[in-house]
Amino acid sequence: MDLSARNTAPCAIERRSMPFRGVELRSKPNGTGGETLRFEGYACVTETGYEMQDWLGEFTEVVRAGAFTRTLADNADVPFLLNHSGMTLARTKSGTLRLAEDSTGLHTDADLDPANPDVQALRSAMSRGDLDEMSFAFWVRSQQWSPDYSQRDILDVDLNRGDVSLVNYGANPATSAQMNARDAEFVQRLTADQRRELFDRLAVEFAPAPPAAPAGLRLWQAQAAALGL
Repeated sequence: MDLSARNTAPCAIERRSMPFRGVELRSKPNGTGGETLRFEGYACVTETGYEMQDWLGEFTEVVRAGAFTRTLADNADVPFLLNHSGMTLARTKSGTLRLAEDSTGLHTDADLDPANPDVQALRSAMSRGDLDEMSFAFWVRSQQWSPDYSQRDILDVDLNRGDVSLVNYGANPATSAQMNARDAEFVQRLTADQRRELFDRLAVEFAPAPPAAPAGLRLWQAQAAALGL
């Protein structure tokens, strides 16, 4: 199969999840007699490879250092969410969310309102260990593939109107096979023989299990096997 079909310009939002790295949630005075919850952690770790999968098979992906430089300089409008959806809990536009790239990756620093029921639920879930991953949603502006198309280096991303999220069960990049617009374009660029090969592979993988025999028939088969028939 021609893996060079991977070398297309991405056109869909992408999401990546990772186990907690440097995550801390602590209260601090808000200056008016109350408190604010301050969340810190990494939504992405750069220069670290992880396994991905698309319609052409598995490959390694690395978000390179500097991938966030331009989007942060452009003051990207980024919300802090739970599971990439729901009410915004903090936001760069309002100053309650601060993003920065350091030697580890994309550092996330958010001021959360403890009176918000969603924040209360988040706080409880983190303390119980039910939330243990972060994720970020982004568009790829620049990428580079290895000569054999087995490794994708993400060089420049756009976070504007993407998000950083706490996720209770993030999709494992190694097993994610959700079809997006880019995957559809890959399929369209394949030759007829390559598409047929891909179809045959998927047909085998997702073939339905044969129906179970009726109870009476199963009993007859067991008796026949016992008698050597």
